[in-house]
Amino acid sequence: MMKPKKIPQTDSIRELAEFWDTHDLTDFEDELEEVREPVFQPGVTVPLTPRDAKIVNAIAKARGISPRALIQKWISERIEESLKPTVEP
Repeated sequence: MMKPKKIPQTDSIRELAEFWDTHDLTDFEDELEEVREPVFQPGVTVPLTPRDAKIVNAIAKARGISPRALIQKWISERIEESLKPTVEP
């Protein structure tokens, strides 16, 4: 099997892990560059009850998206809702 000559340009942990399982970093020294700022953005972990997790998974599956994408969509919608000015009667 011929090994790629370039480091894959992907965010997939699985693809990168498979690549580095069969390649050596020293073979790509000419592609490396020093990075001074953080590479990964901090995230937020939200614990769900087993019931809520099951419901989120079912809704996401029904919509054909990942549970993560569904939760991100819900959060974005609530943020946008919260930014709308309220009208007092």
